Amino acid sequence: MQKKLLVVSLATALLFPATSFSQTAAPAAAAPASPFTGNFMLASEYLYRGIAQTGGKMAVQGGFDYAHPSGLYIGTWASNISWIGDANPTLNTSAPIEVDIYGGYKGTLPGDIGFDIGVLTYNYPGSRKPTGNAKPQTIEGYGAVTWKWFTVKYSVSTESLFGWTSPTGRKTSGSGYLDLTGTYDLGNGWGVVGHAGHQKVNHRTSASYDDWKVGVTKDVGIGTVALSLLGTNAKDSCSKGQDYCFSGYEAGKTRALLSFGKTF
Repeated sequence: MQKKLLVVSLATALLFPATSFSQTAAPAAAAPASPFTGNFMLASEYLYRGIAQTGGKMAVQGGFDYAHPSGLYIGTWASNISWIGDANPTLNTSAPIEVDIYGGYKGTLPGDIGFDIGVLTYNYPGSRKPTGNAKPQTIEGYGAVTWKWFTVKYSVSTESLFGWTSPTGRKTSGSGYLDLTGTYDLGNGWGVVGHAGHQKVNHRTSASYDDWKVGVTKDVGIGTVALSLLGTNAKDSCSKGQDYCFSGYEAGKTRALLSFGKTF
């Protein structure tokens, strides 16, 4: 705080007691961090585990989280989607939005190690079960370990994964996703990210695939801009009628993703 210098006349000094103007006010106590946070994002499209969820169209996304000091947390997140209708264009299925609800526990260990365990549910209001398929609604349990800037995470489904079944109609429960991600702060608001993943779909080998991502981020003050390149080896050939051809759109192809996000 800037100190003030006051000059008074002798007459004023005789009328009022002497006062020191060199004292500095005690600093205000810092407001405790809120356990509630929110997030908002605009993206050129919604890609999940490298697979297109909006058929190449823009995505609007956002969510809210509550984190208790004990390490327990709960949250929700939503995005527009089109993949359910795109993947089943003749089956009168429709679900314009994905709503995720999740909760878990985060903690730390010696040696810059953190851990996170929890449950995530993917919900698609308005969707109907396509004939011969399971419901797209999915529940996954997950566990992650972080060391400084590197994270290893594994998720496993408790029921059929996103509606996939085997060619004979068998559920694909127990399908797992391995996520290896590194994020590094370059300073001055710049960062880089690299990712490799593997999605295993039980009892449906043709739907299993690997994915990857490399990207750069920049904090521009009012939010963060990110530009990434993503790709997969998912079987998405529309000429061959493969699993990840969604209404003529090859959902696993390599493409760039541009986004702007804000956490508040």
